[in-house]
Amino acid sequence: MYTTLELGVADGVATLVLNRPRQRNAIDMAMRQELLQAVHQMARDPQVQAVVLTGAGGHFCAGGDVKSMGQVASADKGRQRMLDLQPLVLALLQLDKPLVVAVEGVALGAGFGLALTADFIVAGGDARFCCSFARVGLVPDFATAFTLPRILGLQRAKALVFSARELAATEALQQGLVTEVCDSGAALQRARELALLLANGSPTAFSLAKRMLLASFQSDVGTMLGMEADAQGIAYTSDYHTEAVQRFFAKEAPRLSWPPPASEPKTA
Repeated sequence: MYTTLELGVADGVATLVLNRPRQRNAIDMAMRQELLQAVHQMARDPQVQAVVLTGAGGHFCAGGDVKSMGQVASADKGRQRMLDLQPLVLALLQLDKPLVVAVEGVALGAGFGLALTADFIVAGGDARFCCSFARVGLVPDFATAFTLPRILGLQRAKALVFSARELAATEALQQGLVTEVCDSGAALQRARELALLLANGSPTAFSLAKRMLLASFQSDVGTMLGMEADAQGIAYTSDYHTEAVQRFFAKEAPRLSWPPPASEPKTA
């Protein structure tokens, strides 16, 4: 079905693999289109409760395919290229299911931006992150100017955007860019563990909470309190909440129980 991706579903978790290993999974126009199709497919599939996104061949994503950039001959064409990307970016950011990204090797440029659309990022010990657009005289895209300041704060975001310097996995963890760092080669396994646990949560509560958090930076407190009240009214009536209350009074463990963090990555 896909030529640049691999998609499989097991135990309620979809695993989507960027599959252009010879190009370090650089995003060309075909991959753009297939990613959008795959995200819509996973969003509609009732068997999918959580999503893991990773890359084949030891790297997550080296960014946009430079060969296709050479075809941009005017400002209008360059702008249209970005406009055509927006449905994919919005589909990822607004995905109503937990999205866990597993990064091994590089996450550069658009690959960096792609990783930041996730709800959780698990990095292998050898992972490298770089907002590399300035190296080729470009501005951040793939919603990086939206996600990065929200994750790191404005000043740290400026430092990464303007310098285009790389972050090793451990520094990315210290800055709050990634959720966990594990041994090299173990990121996919750990991401699947987290996705399986997240799949046990309430899909209604997750969707509503994610929408609230995305709106929080551009909303005032009154708006957010209103969203909380409306969303909680819906969540109170969900089958998941009813069962969770029953489990509480029966002294049974909750279905969603977060695991301890992965062990510290091994060093030579």
